[in-house]
Amino acid sequence: MTFSAEVLVTAEHALVTLTGDLNALAQESFEAAVDRALAGPPEVLVLDFAGVTFVNSTGIALLVGLLGRARSARVLVTARGLDEHHRHIFTITQLSDFMRLEDGGTTDPVEAEHLDAVWQRPTRGNHG
Repeated sequence: MTFSAEVLVTAEHALVTLTGDLNALAQESFEAAVDRALAGPPEVLVLDFAGVTFVNSTGIALLVGLLGRARSARVLVTARGLDEHHRHIFTITQLSDFMRLEDGGTTDPVEAEHLDAVWQRPTRGNHG
């Protein structure tokens, strides 16, 4: 399935809605979307996987690269819309150690606390 990525950016958040197969053919489109999403940089980058049909090892490598860039920019990454299969892949590849996994629109508070400690993320003040 053809890959696409739509980006919506606000002052504090970026949402990247992914659709199709996350593989080598998706690299250029995925990286362009990540560039737009991290340009701010936002406080939080949300990746919506509800429309993703397939992720292979190249797709995982793209996500690892994104996580490295986000970490350097001190941006928290959240994944939502993962089906059970992709959630399992994120767990066994340890991607879930470096991003929040949302289930039904909520984030596990213990997981959030762990990630904040891993990232050693300071609290950002008001931007107003």
